[in-house]
Amino acid sequence: MYKKIALWRRHFLLLWVTLALTGCAGVDVADYADTEPRLDIADYFEGQTRAWGMVQDFRGEVQRRFTVDIDGRYDGRTLVLDEHFVFDDGETDRRVWTFERIDDNRWRGSANDVEGSVDAEQRGHAFNMRYPLEIEVSGRDITFQMDDWMYLQPDGRLINRTAMRKFGITLGEITIVFDQQP
Repeated sequence: MYKKIALWRRHFLLLWVTLALTGCAGVDVADYADTEPRLDIADYFEGQTRAWGMVQDFRGEVQRRFTVDIDGRYDGRTLVLDEHFVFDDGETDRRVWTFERIDDNRWRGSANDVEGSVDAEQRGHAFNMRYPLEIEVSGRDITFQMDDWMYLQPDGRLINRTAMRKFGITLGEITIVFDQQP
């Protein structure tokens, strides 16, 4: 009996280590360097953009839906995105991102509700940034690690998928579709 338990524990530990290491391996934005259409977030977000999104829990169940109106201003070096959210329950929120262009592919960003600076990179049709974000969940503030990916589509729409992680485990996902406005 004890041998079966010890064997079960070893198999469980091996499975856990394998899953943990697999979770650490991921896609690198440089993998998209040769893809088209080419995304430059300054070009895409300058002017007015409208977006529709949803937040899903770890089971995939939609928890919230929202729209976002974004006013983007770019002066050749600094991109400011003034985002106004309206959630399906009537709640509103505002986030202001400021990105400084480092070179053709890299940006350094900050936002009013993000702790510290954010390193971001764009290659080909993709953009990626990772950052901590404190979110209220059931009356408690929880800091999630956000892994934010944007993909420019041939029709000009931009699809955003964000994994919300805690202790390396994905506990939620955000999906947003952006559309440039005239």
